[in-house]
Amino acid sequence: MLWKLLRQHISVAQLAGFFIANLCGMVIVMLGIQFYNDVSPVFTQEDSFIKKDYIVVTKKVSTLGSIAGKSGTFSDYEVDDLKSQPFTVEVGAFQPSQFKVSAGISFGGMDISTAMFLESVPDGFVDVKADAWRYTDGQSEIPIIIPRNYLNLYNFGFARSRNLPQLSEGMVGLVSLNLYIVGNGKRDMKKGRIVGFSNRLNTILVPESFMNSANATYGGNKEWEPSRLIIEVDNPADERIARYFNDNGYETEDSKLDAGKMTWFLKVAVGVVMAVGLVISLLSFYILLLSIYLLLQKNTDKLENLILIGYSTSRVAMPYQILTVAINLMVLVLSVIIMVIVRGIYTDALSDIITGTDDVSIAMSCVFGVILFILVSVYNIIAIRRKIGSIL
Repeated sequence: MLWKLLRQHISVAQLAGFFIANLCGMVIVMLGIQFYNDVSPVFTQEDSFIKKDYIVVTKKVSTLGSIAGKSGTFSDYEVDDLKSQPFTVEVGAFQPSQFKVSAGISFGGMDISTAMFLESVPDGFVDVKADAWRYTDGQSEIPIIIPRNYLNLYNFGFARSRNLPQLSEGMVGLVSLNLYIVGNGKRDMKKGRIVGFSNRLNTILVPESFMNSANATYGGNKEWEPSRLIIEVDNPADERIARYFNDNGYETEDSKLDAGKMTWFLKVAVGVVMAVGLVISLLSFYILLLSIYLLLQKNTDKLENLILIGYSTSRVAMPYQILTVAINLMVLVLSVIIMVIVRGIYTDALSDIITGTDDVSIAMSCVFGVILFILVSVYNIIAIRRKIGSIL
């Protein structure tokens, strides 16, 4: 009976306007979050052990420099100057092995061996689990990260020509390598275990602790200057990076810089879309408050009479509070449904270039939607109660 009395003067058009606007805002926000979660693995999953925006820098190799015997390494002054640049977050050096190393493996009845090289970077640039990327003197196995194209060369070149079975990344991770190390009058054999593959680093990485120890033991711990640097930048799309490289004769592979740019632009685009969605949600929230306030103003006499006959303020406010919460809940449920439908459409359209989207959960988007629903509903409940209190 109380609801029948108070629902008079309700403007269906105003509530419908709020509902549609809030639905659009909620869907835009949730879709923005979900789209970022679905697409971002394209830029990060292949090299998940190095997730930050980074660039590998080398010096340009020229014919004149080769004839003059220039080493193409970076001096301490050049490294310090690079660290001082405003776009630089951190700089690390590739430390090369100062000893000879070869690898051997027995597979399919064949013994395969090859000369190889090892390098290391500071552990802060590597995001492998600590247990998998730890080395202490006397450890039985050395963790290794190799370029993914090495595995492709074996599978699509060597294996086919020798009629050998192809290997998956998981299978390779189970195979132990024999590393033969020679230098400083010493020769040893150690075991190596591949713990990751890289499309972005064209080198064979080992932990820095192993490289320090091995260079001291087998290389005589000679002084060296790095020929390659790895730089973490705050914005890979910063035009100052390309200008600085050109001025100093540095170069990097375009694909590395482009991948960082694409990731950065994706973050910016999703941020803009979410900001638009939040603005629409706030405007719809403002429309709802105005509608409720206008409705309360029209029902002032009825509200006063209800208070005089013994109804409490909370009891009088409850129908309006239930109305707003019910509308917000309907918006949330419909937003989730629309998000799932739209996500199915764009994942089918992008299935040729994006894989593994089925493994991405929609939980984060739904949690954000629930948080937004709770915040808006709680504020509505408090605002309605205070408005009724001020009228009376």
